[in-house]
Amino acid sequence: MSKRSLLAALSFAAFTSLGLPDGVIGVAWPSIRIAFGVPLDALGVLVAVTTVGYLASSFLGGAVMRALPIGSLLALSTAAAATALLGFVLAPAWPLMVALGFLAGLGGGAVDASLNAYGAAHFSARTLNWLHAFFGLGTTIGPLVVTAVLGAGLSWRWSYLVVGAAQMLLAMTFFATRERWHHDAKGASGAAPPASAARTIDTLRRLPVWLGMATFFFYSGVELAVAQWSYSLLTLGRGVPDTTAGLFVSLYWGSLMLGRVLFGAVADRLPLALSLRLCLVASIMGAMLLWLGPTRELSLLGLMMMGFFLAPIFASLISLTPDRVGREHANSAIGFQIASAALGGAALTGLIGVLTRSFGLEIIGLAVVVTALILLALHEAFLRSGDSK
Repeated sequence: MSKRSLLAALSFAAFTSLGLPDGVIGVAWPSIRIAFGVPLDALGVLVAVTTVGYLASSFLGGAVMRALPIGSLLALSTAAAATALLGFVLAPAWPLMVALGFLAGLGGGAVDASLNAYGAAHFSARTLNWLHAFFGLGTTIGPLVVTAVLGAGLSWRWSYLVVGAAQMLLAMTFFATRERWHHDAKGASGAAPPASAARTIDTLRRLPVWLGMATFFFYSGVELAVAQWSYSLLTLGRGVPDTTAGLFVSLYWGSLMLGRVLFGAVADRLPLALSLRLCLVASIMGAMLLWLGPTRELSLLGLMMMGFFLAPIFASLISLTPDRVGREHANSAIGFQIASAALGGAALTGLIGVLTRSFGLEIIGLAVVVTALILLALHEAFLRSGDSK
């Protein structure tokens, strides 16, 4: 196996491992809360603390990558996440679970930011899209692990033992291959090796960096708001049966993963900026179908259109970032983008929830349409900002 193929394979494995905990927690939570005697909404505390750790490490990703070689950073970050997950297996009290959640977030955010930055410099748009498709694979496998564990009559802790052990094995692999990551090679896309990294404060002075952060904030807001609120809209607002609505949401996630796989296959043969513009317009059309909901079938079509056409946006914008912000600023800028995406997903999903209290569930569709329109405008501004200082 060539060096580039090995590193790409390890990156795929890392993104799969990033998705595993996200898939595990939702199914395991009822058992976890009973074990610790905490209320149902205590999940919000664990998720919030994990997100704080994730935001901290991803936002500071550029600075950390200047201090540590990429191979060592991946090994340490994955080991930190694995330690937290294995700690869940033994945690005797809820406060320790929450503290370990912060450590898991720190590790996951560092892996996400560093691999996206490395991928932007060394992988093609095709490989980056496939990289993010593997995250979807992880979120799909996670619930299956918990279901199998609980179905066998075992404690939920065994789920985290399986996932944590897999991540620790990955950390050991990163450590064994760390020297292979340290040599900058010409990327598969033909891009030149990145320039010396700029200071974080200098990167934050650039307009394209802020436009990129705003674009990722609203992208993640659209993607997660649809995932989190469409089930409630369909069941509570439109009377769709629970099982049917659950299938609709599953098809949304499936369309997102399928879109990344298929777009990855053709990404290197298409004009990337034009392709993303068309995808965003098509996703807005899907959002309008979800909002107006003329029939149940067209609502489903709208959901699937959104999933499929939003699919290539995240990874492809990562691929375009070095040319937009300057290669010396790329590592820090991509870390900021990852942090903004996490913040946007949480903030906009929460905002839509607040709006439903005043305007009812049908506001969800309109809010998604407006957010998608803002995303398109920011995308255009970001792509035109490459020469801005």
